[in-house]
Amino acid sequence: MGIVELGHTGIYVEDLEVMRDFYTRVLGLILTDEAIELGAIFLSSRPDVEHHEIVLAKGRTAPRGTKLINQISWRVKDLPSLQLLYRGLLEYGSPISMVITHGNAIGVYFSDPEGNPMEIYWQTGIDVPQPFGKPINLDASPQAILAENERLIAIAGQTN
Repeated sequence: MGIVELGHTGIYVEDLEVMRDFYTRVLGLILTDEAIELGAIFLSSRPDVEHHEIVLAKGRTAPRGTKLINQISWRVKDLPSLQLLYRGLLEYGSPISMVITHGNAIGVYFSDPEGNPMEIYWQTGIDVPQPFGKPINLDASPQAILAENERLIAIAGQTN
């Protein structure tokens, strides 16, 4: 017996329509169901595997800036996907708090429209002891980003 993976997370929101637009249009999640009478929508990145990974529900009562969650992290399949989503976040105007390599993953930390902390990340396949974090430029070519990731790991002497 044991946990295999996170099934889904639910977040109370102020403006369901704004949040639906952000999560579907900017992050590319798929609306799998909605309960208009309850003020809830269900979204998934892989609806063939998981009906929903996040539920957005009307009812947030905490003021913006209240720390409700540490972060919700979304894994992407490859580095070009990370770069594409990063550009989409910039175009949308999402606040980006950092673009970083952890050695074992490269991630973008940002906030959704209601200030909930999020991360999108790509696993590099390199085993690096944590914590490890160095800024990295996602505007470079994938090859240059991978080379920079390896250089930063080597400088820190962080491989297992």
